[in-house]
Amino acid sequence: MSKKMTFALAFCNRGFMPGELIYGAREDMIKAVTDAGYDYIAMDADLTRYGGIETRDEGLLYAKWLKEHEGQYDGVIFSMPIFADENGAITALQDAGVPILMQAYPDEIGKMDFAHRRDAFCGKFSVTDVFTQYQVPFTVLKPHVVHPLSEKFQENLRDFAAICRVVNGMKRFTIGCIGARTTAFKTTRFDEIGLQKNGITVEAFDLSEVFFKVNAKEDNDPVVLAKKVMTAPSQPPLLSLQKQAQERPTIKATSHLG
Repeated sequence: MSKKMTFALAFCNRGFMPGELIYGAREDMIKAVTDAGYDYIAMDADLTRYGGIETRDEGLLYAKWLKEHEGQYDGVIFSMPIFADENGAITALQDAGVPILMQAYPDEIGKMDFAHRRDAFCGKFSVTDVFTQYQVPFTVLKPHVVHPLSEKFQENLRDFAAICRVVNGMKRFTIGCIGARTTAFKTTRFDEIGLQKNGITVEAFDLSEVFFKVNAKEDNDPVVLAKKVMTAPSQPPLLSLQKQAQERPTIKATSHLG
């Protein structure tokens, strides 16, 4: 049984904004995440004012809590129920090491007084600008502001979960590069050193070597026959089908070399 996707929840705060709204945001986000079929972890709300992150000290406290729970979460959801303090936010999340979803609440017509005005629309611009300055990756999805209990945010959660699976899955693995790039195809160039710095190793194999190994396989090889059975029902020509069945186990075996 696969492990359920888990998100670490974080909430912003800012001194002159109505901090009481953060309590409701915590309830909303927990319900949204669990309704979507995911798990969550959240720092004790009593550790900071209104359970949000405002000051650098509160940011350091959250960063320490994240470190203590490293490996228990796949991504962080940074919720902005009000205008955020970008200094506390970047201090809390600059070393998170996982995808970060930026979510901001919309304001409501008729609730623009001091006790209810959120102004998270502008706050999200401030936070993402600072994260960009610090070169900390983050995820923003449409719309710019969205309520956690809306169907649109459920869609955002599904998209963010997919992002987490890809980002967290593409660490410390090896990919095979079969055949040399020809001069005419400069559009397929890529930076192997850049990939290696991010834990992705590239192993190159000569195409002629692969062809030699394919041709050396017998038509009645059990591995080849098994691949023929698995072929899609599009019914390619028999010779093409035979070659495909020979190529697949050859490439798989080659990828374990080096």
